[in-house]
Amino acid sequence: MAKKKYTDKELMQLAIDVMNRSVNEPRPDGKVPPKVGAVLLFPDGRIETAFRGELREGDHAEYTLLERKLPNENLEGCTLFTTLEPCVQRNPPKVPCCRRTTNARIKKVFVGIEDRDPTVDGKGIKHLENHGVEVKMFDREFQHIIEYENKAFLKQALERKRDSEEEDLRTPIELPIENYDSSKFSEQALQKFIKESNLDFKPTEEAFLEYLADFGAMEWNKEKKKFVPTGFGILLFGKNPRAKFKSAVLKAHVTYGNQRIEPKDFSDALVLLPDQVEEWLKKVLPLSKDTSAFKRMDVPDFPIEVLREAIVNALVHRDYEIEGAKSEIKIDENKVIVTSPGKPLPAISLDELNTFEAPSLSRNPIITYAFSLMDYVEEKGFGMKTFKSLKENFGLPIPKFTFEEPFLTLTFPRTVQGVKSVVKFKGIEKLSDVELAYFEIFREKSLVSKAEFIEYTELAERSAQRLLKKWVDGELIVMEGAGRSTRYRIND
Repeated sequence: MAKKKYTDKELMQLAIDVMNRSVNEPRPDGKVPPKVGAVLLFPDGRIETAFRGELREGDHAEYTLLERKLPNENLEGCTLFTTLEPCVQRNPPKVPCCRRTTNARIKKVFVGIEDRDPTVDGKGIKHLENHGVEVKMFDREFQHIIEYENKAFLKQALERKRDSEEEDLRTPIELPIENYDSSKFSEQALQKFIKESNLDFKPTEEAFLEYLADFGAMEWNKEKKKFVPTGFGILLFGKNPRAKFKSAVLKAHVTYGNQRIEPKDFSDALVLLPDQVEEWLKKVLPLSKDTSAFKRMDVPDFPIEVLREAIVNALVHRDYEIEGAKSEIKIDENKVIVTSPGKPLPAISLDELNTFEAPSLSRNPIITYAFSLMDYVEEKGFGMKTFKSLKENFGLPIPKFTFEEPFLTLTFPRTVQGVKSVVKFKGIEKLSDVELAYFEIFREKSLVSKAEFIEYTELAERSAQRLLKKWVDGELIVMEGAGRSTRYRIND
């Protein structure tokens, strides 16, 4: 194919276009094969593509690309884009696609979506990372397309995963809880879930319990001949989740100067917490004072829906296996801090979180699925669009993610001083209020051109150039490239 300079997004789209040409070989066992597309980018800009079944029925896309099309080429330094996590197990003498990739010394792989088949289920990504491969996930917009095109395959893969799970391989949260039954569920929580998910069930009927078992909130006990809640089920719907999981609580603190509002613990079933938190936010947020230079920074106008989404995501994506670590929200005059136990998942970096381009990947898919049915979260999302739109829609500074073991923290600055306390780059304390507002573009984008800076600030070209030079000389930002390709980024 003709050489050109491709963006990552263009290659993700190309991989999907190739994926949709996959040949669906007939299977007597009724197993649905996935649609898979693979694109290989060479260091010189050349690309090669392959799709499942392209040259021979049943052949995997990566095998077709690496072994059939490029058997004698040096692939070191190439980047692979594949719409599905590479396979891990093949019947000898066949070689799994993840191993073919590392054998080829490919050092960077973009993966579309995880393969939930129990033979793969994250192990393909782990193999790549264990062999020094940099793994990144496709952007969420492309993941949704891949999931839609492979919905039949993914449904079967999830069923195979459930059928193959053994108790000693599952975490306590995934396992059914001994001596528990549906009486441990809160009727209020179940009613809310049924209503907001638009389900046609009654909380006590067998069909509803079977429905909960279908997505992992319950499990059928053959000996007792009844459905038993799993740990996820108790977290989502339990009358008292903390009786089983001591860290299942959101702790809330508010401080304005010398005034301290009584701390509050939210420890009910997870499906009840979003509305409880929202009501609490409406009561405590109006107490703050307007001390900001940013427009529309008075506290009553602070977007509660943004904080609600941040808190919901902290509850949904946190690591419930870290004992003693609790989710928290702290509010003061300058900032709002939301902490969540657990480091970012593999293939999600802090840079991706802070540029609001984090891919779709979930630590707790059962909780995420339940919350998505209730429209509390975009399934497996992080609320990236909501956080990124803060400045455009509300005139507020964008938030910042940080990680300090064991907590992932999201901080929303509410004032100029709040920004300075969050953005601890060299020289930030010297910026005026106006300059600090201009500086937001460098927090939104990893690289900024002079033209983009002028458009963002609405400054005259000479004024913009002087300000950029001042920040470069002060080592607040650094230059990359030369001439028309010059870009600026934060000196972090």
